[in-house]
Amino acid sequence: MSSGWGATGVRVAFDRTVALDDVTLVAVPGAVTAVVGGDGAGKTTLLRCLAGALAPQAGAVTGPGRKATGYFPAGSGTYPDLTVAENLAFRAAAYRLRGAAMTRRADELVELAGLTAARDRLAGQLSGGMRQKLGVIAAMLHRPDLLVLDEPSTGVDPVSRSGLWWLIARAAADGAAVVLATTYLDDAQRASSVLVLDEGRQLAAGTPEQIVAAMPGSVATVPAAPTGPAARLAWRRAGSWRVWSPSPNAAAPAADLQDAVTVAALEREVELTGAAAPVSAPAMPPTRRPPAAGPLAECADVTCRFGHLTAVREVSIQVRAGEVVGLLGANGAGKTTLIRTLLGLQRASSGDVRLLGEPPSRQTRKRIGYVPQGLGLYDDLTPAENMEFAAAAFGTAPGYLPEDIARRRGVPVGALPLGLQRRTAFAQALAHEPDLLILDEPTSGVDPLGRARLWDTIALAAMSGAGVLVSTHYMEEASECDRLIVMAGGAVVAAGTVAEIIGDAQVTVVQADDWAAAFDRLERAGLQPALAGTSLRVPGAAPDAVRAALQAAPVVRARLEVTAASLEERFFELAAGDRTQGGTVSEATTVSEASTA
Repeated sequence: MSSGWGATGVRVAFDRTVALDDVTLVAVPGAVTAVVGGDGAGKTTLLRCLAGALAPQAGAVTGPGRKATGYFPAGSGTYPDLTVAENLAFRAAAYRLRGAAMTRRADELVELAGLTAARDRLAGQLSGGMRQKLGVIAAMLHRPDLLVLDEPSTGVDPVSRSGLWWLIARAAADGAAVVLATTYLDDAQRASSVLVLDEGRQLAAGTPEQIVAAMPGSVATVPAAPTGPAARLAWRRAGSWRVWSPSPNAAAPAADLQDAVTVAALEREVELTGAAAPVSAPAMPPTRRPPAAGPLAECADVTCRFGHLTAVREVSIQVRAGEVVGLLGANGAGKTTLIRTLLGLQRASSGDVRLLGEPPSRQTRKRIGYVPQGLGLYDDLTPAENMEFAAAAFGTAPGYLPEDIARRRGVPVGALPLGLQRRTAFAQALAHEPDLLILDEPTSGVDPLGRARLWDTIALAAMSGAGVLVSTHYMEEASECDRLIVMAGGAVVAAGTVAEIIGDAQVTVVQADDWAAAFDRLERAGLQPALAGTSLRVPGAAPDAVRAALQAAPVVRARLEVTAASLEERFFELAAGDRTQGGTVSEATTVSEASTA
């Protein structure tokens, strides 16, 4: 087996657009390499080169050949009108794989992906997470030496992402070199090495620790948004602001991967536009309004049934003026049904729904700003024309459009980078100064710096007195919310701050001399290790159980450490619990009580 494959000094251009410029990547067998960047960064182009689907104009690409490469393209690469079993059979035929061994391999992967009960369902009828897992196991079917995955986790809920990473770790443990593209930095932190791209150029590369160590200058945390020149070098994170200084400061707190990647993007932005250039203004300057007397949105013991299916079960939530409430849940948890019921687009089977103090109606919806996951913009209209259209619908004057978007006159929304499209959608939703802002996956596909600036806009809306309800799959964004509501099986299973929901939940961390051997041993013991670089994290398992699994002959040498669980790990425990009991959880409920609700 090769010591590694990858790309060296690769350049790709489409007409006058440079998609990749002098990019280098190394993929090592038995390890995961993450390619990180927002929409338009060049991730897909690089992965297509690695998979042999695109030849670069300059540089070199090495690999094991197409027959030994597994490729998962953006969109999963599955056929919607074939069943799960038929998709795998088609892929096996393409690689000329036959016989009992291949049948056993397909059955093994279907079971690992949790698709056994769905093997005879059409791929087009699967949930987004299930379809992504089908695409990944199809790419793994022939045991490739190089596995190339183009954004397998984008837009997928955390429970499905956990399942995807189980499959990715399984492929790496079997010896494959895995390269995956992602917009999520918590995905990158699970990888052994990371390549950060921005507009086709390499911003940073190395292990997460190396990237952090190479970060120039220092980062400080301040409680309020800075003004003047410092505003150019600041971004919002976890309810406060980070400010980068190009000068080192030994007294500054330690940075992490998210800080380092954001600083790399800022450094490039300053290089391209000049340090004196003003930072982009938010979509809506804050305008103070009188505080509302009661909740802006409220559900009391709401249940929604569709025939024999109960999509929402006795849910009680509130959103008040000036607060940001995060709504978390796996696909099918009931989030969308709850939002539609709250907006009056769907009638509750029982319970009470109040929107701005009265039953939902067209009049109350006029006081709401909404950013759907699909943005709700017209691609063939310019940003200004979209703003004019929305103003006519609401009977108001066209709202404020950020300068860097407004000056792109004549450019239709569909031709703008995703970050500018999302900021346009925010500007449109905020133009009529809504009392309540509802956001569905508002930052999906956006790079870390762009994501931070969108959250600055959200925070400004809340500061102006608006209430905000945010549905998100990105766990890092949960720290931007004042409160979280976690749903599973149609019920609220936890509510409160991030710290309250995590509580005293712990995870056992395994540092093994041979992580792949440790992964195999823990998997056989019925535990669920999650790959984090070359470490394994085992949530929901006592250290004694982990130690016993590793000490079974032949012994796997490892060091164990117990540490606090992450929000994603706690979320997975909650979402994977008993979803049939229902019930509600009050804001003051403790995590231990929430887990039994």
